[in-house]
Amino acid sequence: MTTSSPTPQLAAPRPRGGVVQSVNDSLVIAKRNLIRMSRIPEMIIFGIIQPVMFVVLFSYVFGGSISVDGSTSPAAYREFLMAGIFAQTVTFATAGAGAGIADDMHKGLIDRFRSLPMARGAVLTGRTLADLVQTSFTLVILAAVALLVGWRTHTSVAEVLAGFALLLLLGYAFSWIGALIGLSVRTPEAATSGGLIWLFPLTFISNAFVPSDNMPTFLRTLAEWNPFSATVQAARELFGNLPPGYEAPAAWPMQHPELASVLWSVLIVVVFRTLSVRKYRSAAV
Repeated sequence: MTTSSPTPQLAAPRPRGGVVQSVNDSLVIAKRNLIRMSRIPEMIIFGIIQPVMFVVLFSYVFGGSISVDGSTSPAAYREFLMAGIFAQTVTFATAGAGAGIADDMHKGLIDRFRSLPMARGAVLTGRTLADLVQTSFTLVILAAVALLVGWRTHTSVAEVLAGFALLLLLGYAFSWIGALIGLSVRTPEAATSGGLIWLFPLTFISNAFVPSDNMPTFLRTLAEWNPFSATVQAARELFGNLPPGYEAPAAWPMQHPELASVLWSVLIVVVFRTLSVRKYRSAAV
């Protein structure tokens, strides 16, 4: 006679809270995207070349031709310019974020993620975090190039780091707009085009490259209330790159650019993360 031994009882996995699971899943997805980026170095290289070209071209082509607070000095314009170039760089990464998500959708990878027991928003959060890391690396390289062409800061290290933190916060906020675009189109090419077409008027109708004082009244109002302009103005203040005796426009965001930059970025994250996660749940069914 044979006797059957009792089947050992497996310990049930310890349940994790929703927030803990979401954070862990997001970090796993972020790691996956960072590994993928490291295996395609041309993505990083091309992402660096474009902003470096902007720094060199704007510094030497427009330097001395554009008046900044009454001065046409190339050095004055170079210091005025760099915060705008930094902001443009972090926001133009939006197109890459949208294209990456659209590519995952096109290949059916999002459907595979949906079959796993993971937090719904983790796929998008992980992607945006990975893009933030890549943007940070690009920003470091760009700052080094800016120093080589003569850009300097005139404030404390803490203020300079705060300026870069606001720039990265804006870039992270805009990456959620890119995520929504990537989920709303059918191909990565369409996501790239859709991610850039609205960025050009947003960046050029701002104080990034020229002072807003000489703009027509309507455009000046748009520029002064532009979230992009608030971050650029805040970065200039924190870098100490405003001209001597500079008087900020009377618009509230220009009078309180640091606070306005944070408020704009947080608002964009809240609104577009909500829309993106909702779109993800319906688009990936």
